[in-house]
Amino acid sequence: MADSVDTFSTAGAMLQALRERRISSVELVEMHLARIDKLDGPLNAIPVRTPERALEAAKQADAALARGETAELLGLPMTLKESTQVAGLPQSAGMPPFKEHRPESDGPIASSVFSAGACLLGKTNIPFALMDWQANSPVYGRTNNPWDLERTPGGSTGGGAAALATGMTPLEIGSDIGGSIRVPAAYCGVYGHRPSTTAVPRSGAYPMADLNNPAFVMAVQGPLARSAADLELLFDVIAGPVPGEDVAWRLELPPARHERLRDFRVAVMPPLRWVAPSAEMMAKVDELTAFLSRNGATVREALPDLDLDGYFHDYLALLMVDSSLGQSREERELAAASLATDDPLFSGQSEGFVMDAAEHLGLMFRREAAAAAWRRFFTQWDVLIAPMALDAAFPHQEREMSTRTLVVDGSEVPYMLNIAYPMWAIFTGQPSTAFPAGLNRSGLPLGLQAIGPYLEDRTTLRFAQLLEREWQAFQPPPGY
Repeated sequence: MADSVDTFSTAGAMLQALRERRISSVELVEMHLARIDKLDGPLNAIPVRTPERALEAAKQADAALARGETAELLGLPMTLKESTQVAGLPQSAGMPPFKEHRPESDGPIASSVFSAGACLLGKTNIPFALMDWQANSPVYGRTNNPWDLERTPGGSTGGGAAALATGMTPLEIGSDIGGSIRVPAAYCGVYGHRPSTTAVPRSGAYPMADLNNPAFVMAVQGPLARSAADLELLFDVIAGPVPGEDVAWRLELPPARHERLRDFRVAVMPPLRWVAPSAEMMAKVDELTAFLSRNGATVREALPDLDLDGYFHDYLALLMVDSSLGQSREERELAAASLATDDPLFSGQSEGFVMDAAEHLGLMFRREAAAAAWRRFFTQWDVLIAPMALDAAFPHQEREMSTRTLVVDGSEVPYMLNIAYPMWAIFTGQPSTAFPAGLNRSGLPLGLQAIGPYLEDRTTLRFAQLLEREWQAFQPPPGY
């Protein structure tokens, strides 16, 4: 029976095989556990493993399937990011002081996937405090990219992206405040979706952050998968109100704006003043632009009417406000001093650490003005396509983050400029779907993104699904 699917099948195909009784959940879980045992040593993608738990859940799922039950993920194995709140399992976010932290209850994401019948294989690796485009954890060690073990799989959901790319899990859920879902997806050649802010509960994504924090406006949780259809499958499981608010409201997202590529109005992000992606990355943008034009879509360079430098500055400032939560005033002043710069583009980093309440309120007003500009933009366009990062996955870096650089077409650029493309969707809470765009000349995956209108997640998801079917799709790394 196990021959009907393999570990590179889509989650949708696995679920269909389970419902048709062509494979049992126990067989499917055992298949994935065996693959993890075989492959994960050099990758270190899933440092927290729960085989007994997964097999027990699989036995219960098989019994439920035999009774005719049809929960959305019933019997499907999957992983969760280590920082996701799961009762009784480690939740350190890569921080040694939290190494022994075990939450007493499931967070809303874990609760949703377990209620839907998923069988947890384990938890995937992350960087310290989720703050890197690597997955180099002081608690669990470093995760390597399956396309090249000397390179990062991305971060912070690097372990999950590597596990997906190698067939060790069919689904993963990550979190994203600086590209932590979509950059790993791009670096490992898989799909990732950053939901609209407020579409998915934000709590339970960090140690001791068990309550929803409405002031924490940029961080979201969202799905990663090997297919764009699977992204929507998992998104539908986790989307909705936070616990306690479900007595008053439901989430009813509009359908995708279009069902054919030729009907989409596609804006293409023009070159940015601050930094240029690699020539190979831009060639993929051009290749997609030409493909869409040939297929009848409306395609043109365009951006919302924004103060671009101010938008980037304010994003960095708010990122530092969020990342300094819990630090003392003295710690924040020291951090601000260490980041002080005469470059107005990066001055937001220093300002954010010492921003007072009035300044923060002013920033939030500017954020709302920017959100209004996006709304106007999406009356004329359906999606905005852009690179997901400056280039393919970079070699591992061990230096302090403030001293790191990236090499793009032979030139060094500041490490922090890798945020230049992820941040567009983050600051105002737009949905963004990352999708594979093929390989560069070195055989490494390159990823693009489609940014869409707020709370119209199905539009970017459908756009990626159509591209998956008609342009580029997931391909496994060599040797896997």
